[in-house]
Amino acid sequence: MLKPNAVAFLKQLLDTPGPSGYEANAAKVWRDEARTFAAEVTADAHGNSMAVVNPGGAPTIMLAGHIDEIGVIVTYIDDDGYAYIAPIGGWDPQVLVAQRIRFLGRQGEVLGAVGKKPIHLMKPEDREKASKMTDLWVDIGASTRAQAEAVLSVGDAGVIDSRTLDFPNDRIVSRSIDDRIGAFVVLEALRRYAADPGEARVVAVATTQEEIGYLGGGARVAGERVDPAMAIVVDVTFATDHPGVEKKEIGEARLGSGPVLSRGSVLSPVAVRILRDTAESLRIPYALHAAGRQTSTDADGVHLARHGVATALLSVPNRYMHSPNEMVSLVDLDHAAALIAGACKAVTRTTDFTAR
Repeated sequence: MLKPNAVAFLKQLLDTPGPSGYEANAAKVWRDEARTFAAEVTADAHGNSMAVVNPGGAPTIMLAGHIDEIGVIVTYIDDDGYAYIAPIGGWDPQVLVAQRIRFLGRQGEVLGAVGKKPIHLMKPEDREKASKMTDLWVDIGASTRAQAEAVLSVGDAGVIDSRTLDFPNDRIVSRSIDDRIGAFVVLEALRRYAADPGEARVVAVATTQEEIGYLGGGARVAGERVDPAMAIVVDVTFATDHPGVEKKEIGEARLGSGPVLSRGSVLSPVAVRILRDTAESLRIPYALHAAGRQTSTDADGVHLARHGVATALLSVPNRYMHSPNEMVSLVDLDHAAALIAGACKAVTRTTDFTAR
């Protein structure tokens, strides 16, 4: 299982706000932890954070987990001091109704409550309609525009105000599991590899801007900079062990049953085989997922970097994605980190990543 200090770091990372384009605070927490064991820790202009172990080794393996989360951004403040918001990333507006928001204001964090017309004042035909983002506003307690603008500005970002919770059966709940969990797993895997390294130079990257209109984001930038021969991307996938999920459409992934390895589309059969062989040799449970087209993860950008990167995608089963209460199993995180560290050690200078 994960050590207590690793779990404490995980909770600190999850609770630090970091929506797409505003990841700096969460990235700093990640880099501070990386400095406790990595040989090199750096950042780039895009906001990516990188940690290197075995800097003189070869070939180079990149471990990528995006550190951004979905959030909101202030678009307008009216004369009464109410703030109006737009989404950063993919939101179901119903999730935002009656939530509290933590804005990253100019002088520090600003708390707000999402407002909506009370059901008593709605016309009968409107009560059954789904809320739109434009139906909502955020009340920060200001009485005037001037009061609001003293602490909040158009362009300030925010996240749902919630903290990580421990649940039974080694599960945790957080608003930012997608994909702060990925950033955690790649760093934990790097920590374990550092304790018993192989031949490869391994670079863990906390990438940026995956959640917004996907164009490759920080992952493609990092792929160009790191220039790896192989990459393992870590993200979340839909857990299927709750009501209302059609396994025939998305496969099967249960909390606590191990990480999910994707096959197909942009993914390297060589890199996937290394992960599968490692899982079987270490007796780490895993599931398989089929990706016939793009993966909608950082893998789509990384595999195209420079002259091409042999890329694998490892995912953590996640319940209630893009909500204030995403849920994962700590057992899955432990297995994911162990599998990645083992796969990195299995790669040698003679490993041929050419697909055959």
